[in-house]
Amino acid sequence: MKRIHTFSGQPALRQHTVADIIAIKGSGHKLTMVNPTSEEEAKAAVEAGIEVFGIWDRELEAIRSVAPHTFIASSMAYEAYASKDDILRAALDSLAGGADCFYTNRSLEVIEMLAKESVPVQSHMGLIPRFSTWQGGLRAIGRTAKEAKEIYCQFKRLENAGCFCVEIECVAEDALALLNERTSIVTMSLGSGSAGDIISMFVADICGESSNPPKHAKAFGNLRRLHEQMYQGRVAALKAFRHAAIEGDYPEPAQVVSMRSGEREELMEYLDKQE
Repeated sequence: MKRIHTFSGQPALRQHTVADIIAIKGSGHKLTMVNPTSEEEAKAAVEAGIEVFGIWDRELEAIRSVAPHTFIASSMAYEAYASKDDILRAALDSLAGGADCFYTNRSLEVIEMLAKESVPVQSHMGLIPRFSTWQGGLRAIGRTAKEAKEIYCQFKRLENAGCFCVEIECVAEDALALLNERTSIVTMSLGSGSAGDIISMFVADICGESSNPPKHAKAFGNLRRLHEQMYQGRVAALKAFRHAAIEGDYPEPAQVVSMRSGEREELMEYLDKQE
């Protein structure tokens, strides 16, 4: 556990710092990353030993409250902040709120601006779903030498801009294996095989909750079945309640509060005088 001060100047403890994340590059030691979307998921991920969380900035306060020592990347939605000033404000707010780095897939100029302000910046390469119309749809990237060369060039542009880590989504594993040796940037593989420095997957896919998981996902549980059982159990209970209420079987005497002895008679006497 490392002692740090957050960007708001508050003392804190972290299992991993930015320096630790950078140090895993080339070490052969893998870390894992998931995206908890609730306090319940975050607690489970902490207990499971997951080292890195990627979450939306709006979720930061709730997730940090149950994961005080986990390395957290706070993510901004592409359209959430319009100007560079908006993005800088959002990044500083996230860091002040306990985030360890800030994710954006905005321009190189934005990344450079944040890096110059000592913001640890994470970006995104390969398949970027929001930009998939430019890429011909949702598909794997880097299966041709031409595309892999462009990824390499983008690595270099991001290095020069000051980016320290990148999510690599749905890139050919053998291409990433070659490129990862030639960049100082820490790579987070989402659907890009085991060549990344950090291996990432969505909680819903890991736990078997997704109805239509992507090809790269592997379910290590079957919570979808349990969710369905819970749903059917909830419907059955609600139907039973409705039936009992309509038929007069609910509430029963055990669920009813009555007036104290003699109080009903006093009330009746009073009401009779009011008529």
